[in-house]
Amino acid sequence: METKIKNIYTAFPGGKHKVLTLSYDDGKIADRRLVSLLNEYGLKGTFNVNTGIERFYSREYYEERIPITEYKELYKGHEVACHTLTHPTIARCPKEQILLQILEDRRNLEQALRVPIRGLAYPNGSYDDQVVDALKASGIVHARTVTSTLSFAMPTDFLRWNPTCSHKNPNLENLKKEFLNLHKTQYLYMFYLWGHSYEFEVDNNWNVIEDFAKDMSGKDDIWYATNIEIVDYMDAARRILVSIDGDFAYNPSAQSVWLEVDKKAVEIKGGEQIDL
Repeated sequence: METKIKNIYTAFPGGKHKVLTLSYDDGKIADRRLVSLLNEYGLKGTFNVNTGIERFYSREYYEERIPITEYKELYKGHEVACHTLTHPTIARCPKEQILLQILEDRRNLEQALRVPIRGLAYPNGSYDDQVVDALKASGIVHARTVTSTLSFAMPTDFLRWNPTCSHKNPNLENLKKEFLNLHKTQYLYMFYLWGHSYEFEVDNNWNVIEDFAKDMSGKDDIWYATNIEIVDYMDAARRILVSIDGDFAYNPSAQSVWLEVDKKAVEIKGGEQIDL
């Protein structure tokens, strides 16, 4: 008997094929304005903070850091992740210090937020294989570099996660337009923007991120997610079991996963098996 071969693809929640995520470092007071702006336009971010230098003296107002007691309320709906305890160039540190920098930052955040902390941004963009091994041993599952891809491909290694670009990149406007115009649903696309919120104060250009957020918001084909939401979703998607004939699928994970089956979006809820 001849079997019709179906085109079955992994999709993002809601059957979408594009995801937007942001990542901002250092936990300085300009995050207050940035978070408010992201909330206004429905965007989501991961905020990477250093809990060991929260109270250090600041020469300029924009260098002041947000108190850790404010994190839980301020970053509600977003992800808080490690940026190491004191922001060293961590690949130069002895292995004991690498572990200390990661684990103590994670410990402080978990005590304040009462959620598992599983992400990190490399301070000064510094990392090597030893640092990555330390992250794995410390329960960290995603870590962002400072290397721009200027593209929208999904990462092959979440512990060496290269972003699309910084908001300071001169190609930002063109990349934004290109991303918005992507329409081929047989691919998954990701726009990953990163930076430091205090840069908007220093450069007096809050319009850059506000224009970006305004233009990117409210799109039916974009999933707005934090870094950890992407990691967890893709992990669940990889666990989906589809029959050889493509006539049924089973989701062994707790969260829903979406497939695109012959151009139709299909949701498979956690623990559910459905006919395709």
